[in-house]
Amino acid sequence: MNTSLDQFPILNSRFHQSSHYRSQDDAGYACLPFRFIALDDSRYVATNLVGEYAILSQTQIRNLISGTLPRDDVAYDSLRSRHFLLESNGDVALDLLAAKYRTSKSHLDNFTGLHIFVVSLRCEHSCPYCQVSRVTTDKDTFDMSMETAEKSIDLMFRSPSPALKVEFQGGEPLLNFPLIQQIVSVVNERNQSEGRDIQFVIATNLALLTDEIIEFCGKHNVCFSTSLDGPADIHNSNRPRPGGDSYERTVDGIKRIRNRLGPNAVAALMTTTLTSLNCPEAIIDEYIRQGFTSIFLRWLSPYGFAARTSNKIGYASDSFMDFYEKGLRYILKINENGFHFCEEYAALVLRKILTPFSTGYVDLQSPAGLGISAVVYNYDGDVYASDEARMLAESGDTSFRLGNVHEDSFEKLFLSEDLIDLLLNTMTESTPQCSECAFEPYCGTDPVFHHAVQGDPIGHRPTSDFCARNMHVFRLLIRLLEDNENARRVMESWIAS
Repeated sequence: MNTSLDQFPILNSRFHQSSHYRSQDDAGYACLPFRFIALDDSRYVATNLVGEYAILSQTQIRNLISGTLPRDDVAYDSLRSRHFLLESNGDVALDLLAAKYRTSKSHLDNFTGLHIFVVSLRCEHSCPYCQVSRVTTDKDTFDMSMETAEKSIDLMFRSPSPALKVEFQGGEPLLNFPLIQQIVSVVNERNQSEGRDIQFVIATNLALLTDEIIEFCGKHNVCFSTSLDGPADIHNSNRPRPGGDSYERTVDGIKRIRNRLGPNAVAALMTTTLTSLNCPEAIIDEYIRQGFTSIFLRWLSPYGFAARTSNKIGYASDSFMDFYEKGLRYILKINENGFHFCEEYAALVLRKILTPFSTGYVDLQSPAGLGISAVVYNYDGDVYASDEARMLAESGDTSFRLGNVHEDSFEKLFLSEDLIDLLLNTMTESTPQCSECAFEPYCGTDPVFHHAVQGDPIGHRPTSDFCARNMHVFRLLIRLLEDNENARRVMESWIAS
């Protein structure tokens, strides 16, 4: 039997334009708070309070602000759904925006979760970029005492956070491993009544790793974090030690830990020096060769010995940004060829760009995580607002010292006017120039960096390397999301995994 659509008029009808279905009292809109900045020569990126973004032309920006953006403009419905504009019947949209904003600040809910114990300043390496003013291995007066450790543990358990991470740092913390064993034992015993989610991590170069250390860590669920700067020539140049075998010891330690404790028991971090700049691909290949599925392409920090040797190992921000972009594009190509491998800094930023969820990374928080996300108990009992603050103090600048575990109460350390004033100065929503920047929802302020480099915790954004690096990364990631479908698919997988 032959049929025709003419027999079924409803199937042959066409939908009206969307404007036909709008009520007459829904004639205008109001702009919700947003900022915009140039993305390239012809496009602008606009962001709202919670970091949702839209790519607009100059004409669309002007029309949006003036209230004359046509409803049939290709950007209109997207701007409405992403909370850039509010129609007269848009109460639900405001509620959604408020919920997303609360979610973006959820890192403030639980207070201090990361507690860093500097168990020794001694180290047998002599890395020129070291951020800590390390001392030689014979100076055990620079070891933390058990009395100081117990005072620090008492303060740690005063934090209301349901999850506590204990990170052992140095120097080289394995030079004072007996204290690590004692701290782990005391914390676990104390936690039988506290009921917290406890994690232990040792940040170590692995050169002094023994089977006994691995056995203890396996028994008590202690993980490792190490440094791996790339292939042997780069790593040994960046991280010299007696015998010149830092790379060999690190790689051997990684293998031994994995063989005994599993593939996720050790993580690695690299630092970019002048030697690294011309070979991002070789560094990334080394991480893959050593069985890692991610890398953090990290710039050089201006603290400790690194500040003194910057003329030998340092570089301009532009050089790092070229290195980072080349490395990121190489990682994307690796993923497109079927191997899942993540750039960790990009993943942190993408989480803020593509979701309303916060990140635990202190440098990208507002207010900064100084004291309220992380705290450092130094070997001598001094308490610092961040690891970088402790590193700065080792060079003689104690501007970010909160107090001492032997002298000060939890309330004096964490509720002091000094800390509160410092945090107020790290609110990107009110910091000069940050408050007007479209990338504000994705960024932080890093007052320790700006104090160290510019002599002011707020800093001067037009000349800030921190600002220049991050703005370059933000633009790069948004261009990749918008212009490269394969890159978008890969980068979305990084925050989903």
